[in-house]
Amino acid sequence: MCNGILVVEKAMEAVDAEDPQPTCGTLLQQLQKLWDEVGESDEERDKMLLELEQECFDVYKRKISCAVKCRAKLLQELADAKDELSSLQASLGEMTCNNGIIPDKTSRTIKEQLAAIEPALEKLWKQKGERVKEFFDVQSQIQKIRNEISGTSDQPESVKVDESDLSQKKLDEFGVQLQELQKEKSERLRKVLEFVSTVQNLCAVLGVDFLSTVSEVHPSLNDSTGTQSKSISNDTLLRLAKTVSVLKEDKQQRLQKLQELGAELIDLWNLMETPEEERSVFDHVTCNVSASIDEVIGPGSLAQDLIQQIAVEVERLDKLKSSRMKEISLERQAELEHIFARAHIEIDTEAAREEIMALTESGNIEPAELLAKMDDQIAKAKEEASSRREILDKIEKWMFACEEECWLDDYNRDKNRYNACRGAHLNLKHAEKARILVSKIPAIVESLVNKTQAWEQDRGTTFTYDGVPLLAMLDEYMMLRHDREEHKRRFREQKMSNCGFSPGQPSTKKANGSSNGAAPSRRLSLRGCYQNGSSRSTNKDGKRDTRPVAPVNYVAISKEGTT
Repeated sequence: MCNGILVVEKAMEAVDAEDPQPTCGTLLQQLQKLWDEVGESDEERDKMLLELEQECFDVYKRKISCAVKCRAKLLQELADAKDELSSLQASLGEMTCNNGIIPDKTSRTIKEQLAAIEPALEKLWKQKGERVKEFFDVQSQIQKIRNEISGTSDQPESVKVDESDLSQKKLDEFGVQLQELQKEKSERLRKVLEFVSTVQNLCAVLGVDFLSTVSEVHPSLNDSTGTQSKSISNDTLLRLAKTVSVLKEDKQQRLQKLQELGAELIDLWNLMETPEEERSVFDHVTCNVSASIDEVIGPGSLAQDLIQQIAVEVERLDKLKSSRMKEISLERQAELEHIFARAHIEIDTEAAREEIMALTESGNIEPAELLAKMDDQIAKAKEEASSRREILDKIEKWMFACEEECWLDDYNRDKNRYNACRGAHLNLKHAEKARILVSKIPAIVESLVNKTQAWEQDRGTTFTYDGVPLLAMLDEYMMLRHDREEHKRRFREQKMSNCGFSPGQPSTKKANGSSNGAAPSRRLSLRGCYQNGSSRSTNKDGKRDTRPVAPVNYVAISKEGTT
């Protein structure tokens, strides 16, 4: 066996030397030549040939086995490629694209089929990579928005893409989901910004630091920190809503406190009659006394220090109220007295002032109530004075006529009245007018009596003039006037009878003077009545009051005139 192999190897070396590309036939011829030289027997030769056949069979067998394995491997690769192709197509949702990609196995070799599938696989792998990136981007954005909504801090890198379904339909579903989340994010951001704006406005009104307030809710809401995105989480929205609620409640409480203090301040102003220039200092406070909570929007309108300032001012005015009330009450009393004086109504001013001082010092009555009562008295006094105005005007006209009558009597008694002296013509004109006015006195008195009676009947009380009943005053006047006219008539008659005496009779000039003793006395008394009736009083300002007052002691005058 070994010899045969050596012979064969030598034969091959010889053949290789002679023919670089020998064939099986030339090798066998060479082997026969070597056997001949060696002298191998036929048995050995047959045995060696048999061995060669067996070795060739084994080689073929091995080669076939290898070929079978290679085919199986290629078929497996082809099957795997087809499965991978189908899987990629299924994952990408492109099952309708198989035509022309998977070749017909009957028309092509296995390697040709593999070669035909490889470009499609490369394309699909590339498409899958792009699709996975798209899915990752979309899902990362979805995860990021969800994290913002939930307030968690998970990183988008933790997103896992499900590669079993990378279809466009699935991607579109994620896209729709992303759009909904973006819409929700936008709505939440809008709510956050509205809350932040509301907090800012409330902080401005309340005088509270805005940045520190929103920073307590979430640091991202503070623009001064340079944070790009705002927190839109449920927790942030809840805390913002709670902050707004707390600030609104605080605003409501402060507004209520401010309005209470403002109303008290206005009451004190009105009570103490504070000048407008002093009130204007607090215009920014009093303008909100009747405002609703939504109308108070001015910066610092409800600041704590402002409310404290108003409280201090109210306390200050409250301390000054007692002394100021005395002044105002006395001013009201003076006004009341002035109204009564102008209306010629008598009141006990001393007792009224003492009562006012006692009330203000005792504290048994609220100052506002006291002033309200005095204002009511002033209003009633004005109404009373208004109702007396027409009668008082007639009284003034009557007294002026009495003055003119007294003047006319003096004028008539003047023996030099017709002398050509300076101003005589003016006195003459005055006398003419006085006679006309005096002739109207009865009508004036009658009208005054009618008006007074109507007034008393309407109001159910007696009309007094400086404490004296007017109708009684008019009755006394008419009696005095009647006596005076009667005295004049008798004097004229006596004078006429004296003019009829003879020259030898005793002179009656002195007798006339003595016999008319009552008449001059009555005339003087009447004149005094007229003069007193036309006197003018002096008001509290030191000026002369042009309104007439009642005759002084008119009863005594009347009695004197009738004695």
